[in-house]
Amino acid sequence: GIASVVAGHPLDTVKTRLQAGQGYGNTLKCVLTVYRNESLAGFFKGMSFPLASIGIYSSVVFGVFSNTQRFLSQLRHGDPAAAPSLADMTLASIVAGVISVGIGTPVELVKIRLQMQTQSYNKANTKLKSTVPGSPVYRGPIHCLRTILQKEGIPGVYRGNVAMLLRDVPGYCAYFIPYAMFCDWITPDGSISPNPFSIWVAGGVAGAVSWAVCTPMDVVKSRLQADGVYLNQYKGTIDCMVQSYQNEGLKVFCRGLMVNTVRGFPSSAAMFLGYELSLKAMKRCQTETNP
Repeated sequence: GIASVVAGHPLDTVKTRLQAGQGYGNTLKCVLTVYRNESLAGFFKGMSFPLASIGIYSSVVFGVFSNTQRFLSQLRHGDPAAAPSLADMTLASIVAGVISVGIGTPVELVKIRLQMQTQSYNKANTKLKSTVPGSPVYRGPIHCLRTILQKEGIPGVYRGNVAMLLRDVPGYCAYFIPYAMFCDWITPDGSISPNPFSIWVAGGVAGAVSWAVCTPMDVVKSRLQADGVYLNQYKGTIDCMVQSYQNEGLKVFCRGLMVNTVRGFPSSAAMFLGYELSLKAMKRCQTETNP
């Protein structure tokens, strides 16, 4: 999980600015604007909270997916180690996507609020919410989370959870299934398990496919969660979709598509490689400890 955040966060910042910000234009213009105004540090805004929480999040997602697969294999074949069917992988992906929202929504909210916070109080060119105490600039992830809790309560912390659910359920189906299929396809005949390069490539392809699939709802989620730094524009998921379509047409739901797809490769490649190598290392350690 940590490897995934480090590899993908700079482009994640660009993606969020394109989807929820104003005046950034295309991807290249956005990159140059962020660099000119905020230097390299601007690309790493909001990274500390995902970095601190990604271990728990990834453990839950991969753990739920793997254990759901094992449960279904036990139920169908009487052997938890039996190869899962496509239906089993789909159901396990859906369960992982639903469970992930409970942990992932607050993390995404704080990350996006920090990424979208690019100007101080006296430079803000928009009317600030009267509900925000003092300066609208969050001092960090903890202050951001505390401020949202104080002013909006638990519902505020889970702002955008419906959009995230609609993003992650199909997104994880397009994440785990292509990974398993592609990994199986490029693993040499006679090999028991894929080599690190196969894992890296399969993970990268799965990430690119997954983010391409879920970009439309990712746009809606980003806008809902960015909404509230300075003012509230959207009443909910449907309202956000309607307003976005009325103002910018269908093309708005493809904002950040290229960045998402490009970012998905190194981020997911690092995620799956770290996951598989960690599992192998722990299994080897267990074998040596308990021969």
